[in-house]
Amino acid sequence: MQRTFTAFQGPRRLVSGPAGEVALVVKRVAQRPNEAIVIFEDATGRSIDFDLRGGDREVLARLAKLVPPPVEESTPPSEPRGRGRPKLGVVAREVTLLPRHWEWLGAQPGGASVALRKLVDEARRASGDKDRERQARDAAYHFMSTMAGNLPRFEEASRALFADDRRRFTAMIADWPADIRDHIVKLAYSDRA
Repeated sequence: MQRTFTAFQGPRRLVSGPAGEVALVVKRVAQRPNEAIVIFEDATGRSIDFDLRGGDREVLARLAKLVPPPVEESTPPSEPRGRGRPKLGVVAREVTLLPRHWEWLGAQPGGASVALRKLVDEARRASGDKDRERQARDAAYHFMSTMAGNLPRFEEASRALFADDRRRFTAMIADWPADIRDHIVKLAYSDRA
């Protein structure tokens, strides 16, 4: 899945989309600034700085290093990477466990690596929805703190967001600037219809 970003100039949303698209729009608008421009990563709700110096090609080249393409689209490295199975996306990393954990893993069919992968996949399936909801809520809160921290009923809205009280939350932010309000709701609830 491609990372997306949203830029705001004051309370107004300028653009949402991939890093390159957002950066080029912000670069053009920043040449005639009325208010500060802030760029947010949609997945986290946190602000991020793009280096907009130079021509469009230079900006896009720097962004390609800062925001690499999604894993599915990246090409395998041309040089050997050592342990792991790079063509399958398997990367060797260190895991610290107690001896009794290693004993149990070693006794599993396929060994420790297979058992760990199965355990992780099972945990992801079991808690996937809750994890996505938590990440969405956290992203909405980070964005909201930056863009609406001084707006009326911020504290009440925050409590409603973390209590997962959507009706109260939307009531608390109803009078906020439309673009800010709409983006908060999108971040918090877009995965949940």
